[in-house]
Amino acid sequence: MAPRTSVIAAATAKETIAQPLFTMLVMIGVVALVAFVFIPYNTFGEDVKMLKTSGMTMIKVLAIIMALWTASTSVADEIEGRTALTVLSKPVGRRQFIIGKFLGIIWPIVLMFIILGIVFLLTVSFKVVYDARESAKTTPEWTECYLEVVRIIPGLVLAFLESVILAAISVAVSTRLPMLPNLVICGSIYVLGHLAALIVKSAAGEIVFVRFIGKLLSVILPVLDHFEIEGAIAGASSVPMSYLGWALLYSVLYSGAAILLALIFFEDRDLA
Repeated sequence: MAPRTSVIAAATAKETIAQPLFTMLVMIGVVALVAFVFIPYNTFGEDVKMLKTSGMTMIKVLAIIMALWTASTSVADEIEGRTALTVLSKPVGRRQFIIGKFLGIIWPIVLMFIILGIVFLLTVSFKVVYDARESAKTTPEWTECYLEVVRIIPGLVLAFLESVILAAISVAVSTRLPMLPNLVICGSIYVLGHLAALIVKSAAGEIVFVRFIGKLLSVILPVLDHFEIEGAIAGASSVPMSYLGWALLYSVLYSGAAILLALIFFEDRDLA
């Protein structure tokens, strides 16, 4: 099973990286990250925090867009175009097809995070020096740049884990629906996944119906708010390794459940 799955994953990853969309999103990310350095945020010396928050959010959104697009084109379009039927006519099972496609979607996301992550770390490090020069302050020590860079690495890890969850959900949806419904559903899940915890904790949560809906969404949908800690990372707070461990476990479990659902949906799908 593993060799055939790896072949499908490698083919999907190569096809995705060769797509113009991948290059375009990476270029947009690089240009935006560099531009963020020179944008005046007017935060009275807190521009670095704004840069970190904006940069992490942008990298995450670009990766999610890439994941949703790839899942739609490599799964839904192949099913609709009967390319999947040709692949499955060979000694390749449906489980191998779905798992291979999912892994093939993850690898370009990893590459995107590596490229944009390196650029992001460099821009944050340079931003510390740039702001000091603009404010006519003494040039900061290398340790200040190092600390700012180290603090955002956990944020990039959490953003990647969130992208993996949405990629798994998109694969599950793609086994039944074409691109446009997939984008709408996953986009709605992204928004509701960030709002569910806020609904429960807000004052509106005192209303029984609203509180029930919030808890229902928290149970069914992924609680993406767990991965949204840009505010803490942008400040002086550090993310403990235990939190990253629980986030990794949550991402693996929810992604596994989504892929299992994809296998169930795809098992009885008529490809003819």
